[in-house]
Amino acid sequence: MPLGGYMIQLDPSWLQHVEKPARYMGGEWNSVAKNHSEVDVTMAFAFPDVYEVSMSHLGIKILYGIVNERPDAAAERVFAPWHDMEAEMRNREIPLFSLETKTPIRDFDLLAFTLQYEMCYTNIINMLDLAGIPFYGKDRDLSFPLLIGGGPCVYNMEPIADFFDVVSIGESEDWINEFIDLYKAEKAKGFPGGKEAFLRKAAQIEGTYIPSLYEPQYTESGDFAGMKVLAEEAPAIVKKRIVEDMEAAFYPTKPVVPYLDIVHDRAVLELFRGCLRGCRFCQAGMLYRPVRERTPERLVQLVKEIIANTGYNEISLMSLSSADYSKLPELVDMLMEEFKDKQVSVSLPSLRIDAFSIDIAKKVQQVRKSGLTFAPEAGSQRMRDVINKGVSEEDLMSACENAFKSGWNTVKLYFMMGLPTETDEDVAGIADLAYKVLDLHREITGKRNGKVTVSCSFFVPKSHSPYQWYGQQDVEEIHRKQKYLKSLINNRNISYHYHDGYTGYLEAVFARGDRRLAASVVEAWKLGCKFDGWTEFFNYDTWMQAFKNTNIDPEYYARRNRDFSEALPWDHLDDTVSKEFLRREWERAVDGTLTWDCRRKPCNGCNACPELGTPIIDYKEGGRVEKVTFGLT
Repeated sequence: MPLGGYMIQLDPSWLQHVEKPARYMGGEWNSVAKNHSEVDVTMAFAFPDVYEVSMSHLGIKILYGIVNERPDAAAERVFAPWHDMEAEMRNREIPLFSLETKTPIRDFDLLAFTLQYEMCYTNIINMLDLAGIPFYGKDRDLSFPLLIGGGPCVYNMEPIADFFDVVSIGESEDWINEFIDLYKAEKAKGFPGGKEAFLRKAAQIEGTYIPSLYEPQYTESGDFAGMKVLAEEAPAIVKKRIVEDMEAAFYPTKPVVPYLDIVHDRAVLELFRGCLRGCRFCQAGMLYRPVRERTPERLVQLVKEIIANTGYNEISLMSLSSADYSKLPELVDMLMEEFKDKQVSVSLPSLRIDAFSIDIAKKVQQVRKSGLTFAPEAGSQRMRDVINKGVSEEDLMSACENAFKSGWNTVKLYFMMGLPTETDEDVAGIADLAYKVLDLHREITGKRNGKVTVSCSFFVPKSHSPYQWYGQQDVEEIHRKQKYLKSLINNRNISYHYHDGYTGYLEAVFARGDRRLAASVVEAWKLGCKFDGWTEFFNYDTWMQAFKNTNIDPEYYARRNRDFSEALPWDHLDDTVSKEFLRREWERAVDGTLTWDCRRKPCNGCNACPELGTPIIDYKEGGRVEKVTFGLT
C-alpha cells in the first residue's frame, strides 16, 4: 500500500447510490495524505456531524494544520456518514475510515473528537460503533486509539466522560504538541506500565483531564457531592489552557478546500479570542476570556495567504463579537484596498447593535450586499438589562435608521425565549420591536418593501455561566410563549421562526448533567437516535424512553434550580472565571443591574486574567496595550 497499512476501497458502483459521494472521497485541495509507515504518531480528527457542518469548523482546521506541520505525525479527518452512506457501510461491512488515506479509524493511534454541541453525543457512539471501537474507556486497551475530547462541551464533560480517555480543557494549539511528544516517547518505549501508566503521565500536562482518574461521589439522596481524585498525578482542579499571544499563534493559511458546498464555504479570519461584554446567558463569553487580539497587519497577511492558497472570493471576519475588534475600521479599509480589483467580498457575521457602524457595513458590502443581522436577545429593556446585553431600543432604531437610509431593506433580529424572570410582557416586546423596525423603514423610504425576520431560540442554561444554577422553563410553557408571540405578528413583511423546545430541553439535560447520563446516551443510540441536532431526525419520545429505561429523570438535570452551596458536576473543570463572580452576576441579574465591559474600564474581578497570568491584549490606542491591573475595583 502506498500510504502504509490497510486501506478501504470505495467502489463507484455503489457510491452512485449515495446522495453526495464527495463527502467521503477525500483528495480535496490542500488535504494532506502521509505514509503512516513514515511517521511515529497517527491522529484522526473527528467531528460528529455531516461533512458540510464539520468542514465549516475552524478548530479542526487549526489542529489539522499544526499536526501535519510535524514530520513525525499525520493528521487526517473523519466525519459522521449520512444515513445513506451508513447503510451502505453496514451492508458491506465497511468500517469507519479517514478521508485522506481511507484508513480504518480503529488503526489510528489517536482519535480526537471536537465537541461543539450536546446534541451530537449519539453520533459519537454511532461513529465508534461503525469503527469497531468499544464505547467505554475502561473497555479499551492500547490496541485501540486513545479517545480524546476537546471543544466547549468539555467544560462539562461528565455526561460522556466515561467514553473518553483524555480531555483537552481550553485552547489546544500548544497542548496538542505536548501531548503528541509524550505519546511518541512512550510509544517508542513500548508503553511501560500500559494504558493507565500513560494516562497518569498525560494527566501532568497542564489542561489535561483524565476521566478515569476521577470518581464522582453522590449523597444518599442522589445529588452530586464532589469528585474523588484517584491518582496523585491528577490535579484536583484542571485549569484551562489558552494561547497567550494570538499574534504569533499558528493559523491555517492552507485550509482544505471542499469539493461541495458547505455551511461556511469561505475564507475565515479569526480577529481575536475572548469577549468581555458579559452577557449572562453566554457560556462562550466566560470560557474564552481574556480578550487577545491580532494586529490588522497580521490579519491582512494571513488572509492574503488564504486567498492565494484556496481561491476563495469571500472573507468572513470571525470572533465572538467581531464588531468589538479595536481596529475594525482600519482592517476593513486595508482589506478593501488589498482586494479592490479582485471581486473578494468581506462579511461581518456578528454585529452588536451598539457597536454597529453603517460606514463599515457599506464598505464590506460593496462587492455583495445582503441583509443585516442584529441580536437584541430580548424584547424589553428590563429583560436586556437582566441578561446584561447592554444595548437599548434606541441603539437598535438608530442602527436600522442608518441602514435604511443607506439602502438596506432587510433586517434579521435574533431573540431568546425562556430567560430568567421573563414575562409575557417581555415576549410581547419582541413583536413590538419588529413592528417598530418595519414602521421605521416605511417612514424613511416611503415604501412597503421592508422585511423583518424574527428568530427566537430556546434559552439553555449552561455550566460556567451566571445561569448555571437556573432551572430551565417547562417546554410546554415555552411552546405557549411561542404561540403567543406568533399571535401578535400579523404582517406578511415580518417573518417569525422559532426553535423546537424539546431539543433545547434535551440540550439542557446534558449541559448540566453528570456521569449517570452516559448509559442514557448509549440506550438512546440503541433505540435509533442519531443526528439529534437535525430537526427532521430528532425523536423526543425515543429519548424519553431511553431515560426511562436507564432510570434517569431528565427534569432533575434541566429544570431544577440549584443551590449556590451545591456541588456541581463540573466544578473540577476550571475555565478560570470564579464561582463567586458568577454568583455575583446572578444577583445583579435579579436586580437588573448592568456590569460593564472591563476591556477598557476597571476590572470586574472575574479572576480570569490573574489566574492565567495573561493580560487583555488590545490595540485600541494605536499600539499594543496590555491591561495588567487585576482585582475588583
